[in-house]
Amino acid sequence: MHTTQSHDTILKGIVLAVLACLILSGNFIIARGVVKNIPPVTLSFYRWLTAAIFILPLAWKYVKDDITISIKNLWIILLASVTGVSLFNTFIYIAGHYTTAINLAILGTCTSPVISVLLARIFLNEKITSLRLLGMLVCIAGILFLLGKGDFENLKSFRFTKGDWWVLAAAFAFAVYNISVRKKDKAMKPTGFLFITFLLGTLILLPFYIIEWQHQGGFEFNLQNISAILFLGLGASVICFLIWNKSIHILGTGRTALFGNLIPIFSSIEAVLFLNEKITSVHIISFILVIAGLIIANFKSEKRV
Repeated sequence: MHTTQSHDTILKGIVLAVLACLILSGNFIIARGVVKNIPPVTLSFYRWLTAAIFILPLAWKYVKDDITISIKNLWIILLASVTGVSLFNTFIYIAGHYTTAINLAILGTCTSPVISVLLARIFLNEKITSLRLLGMLVCIAGILFLLGKGDFENLKSFRFTKGDWWVLAAAFAFAVYNISVRKKDKAMKPTGFLFITFLLGTLILLPFYIIEWQHQGGFEFNLQNISAILFLGLGASVICFLIWNKSIHILGTGRTALFGNLIPIFSSIEAVLFLNEKITSVHIISFILVIAGLIIANFKSEKRV
C-alpha cells in the first residue's frame, strides 16, 4: 500500500529537527562552561541519571507494555544506549578539555551528518538523491567556511588536535545512534525506548564514573553546576531526544541528520551570548550556506514513497 506524507507532516518533522538542534547546541556551550567544575564522565553520568529519573513517570507504562518487544530488540537497544548515551556526550565532554565550544560543534556536526547519510545508504538502503547530495555539499561548504574563518585557504594549514579526534569519535557514535533508532521495532513506544536507553547508558557509565571519582574527585553542588546538569538531563536529553527521534521517523535518518549542521550556527550565537565570543560576517555567511543546503536537501516534488 502506498502512502504519501503531507506537507504538514514534513513541516512538523523539520520543525522538530530544528528545535532539537537548538536545544542540543547548548550541550557544547556547557561542555566548555563547566570544564573546570565537573569532570567529563561525571557530567555525562549525572546528565543521564537525571534524564532517566525525569522520563521514568512518562515511560513506565510503555516499558511494561513493550517488555516482549524490548527483549527482541535487545541488541539494537544496547547499541543505541552505548553510542547515543554512553559514548557520544562523554566524548564531547572530554573534548571540551582540549578545544573550543565552536570547534566542538563544528567538527561534530559537520562529520556526523555525512557519516549518517552514508551509513543509512549502506544499512537502511536510503537513497542519496542528487538534490540531497548537493544540499549536503553546500552544508559542508558552509561549515568549512566557518572552520577556515572565511578563507578556504586557511584549511590547508588546519591540523586536528587531541580534542578534535575526540569530537570525531563522538560524531561517529551519534551517526551509529541514528541508524539504531531507525532499525528498532516501530511498535516500541518512543518514550519507553528512551527510558531504557537512558538507564542502560547510565549503568554502562557507572564503573567509569567510579574510576574517575576515585582519581579526580566529585564536584561542588552549587547553582551553576546543578543548573547545567538539569538543562542537560531534562532539556538536551529527555525533550531533545524525544523530538529528534520523532523527526527521524518522519523524515528518515539521512534527511534528519542534515539538520545537525544547524548546531554550530546556534552554538556560535550562544557563544556570543554566554561565553562573550564575537560573531562576524563569517558566521552569517556560513549560516546562509547551511540554511541553503538544508533547503536544497529537503526540496523534492511530492511523490509516493
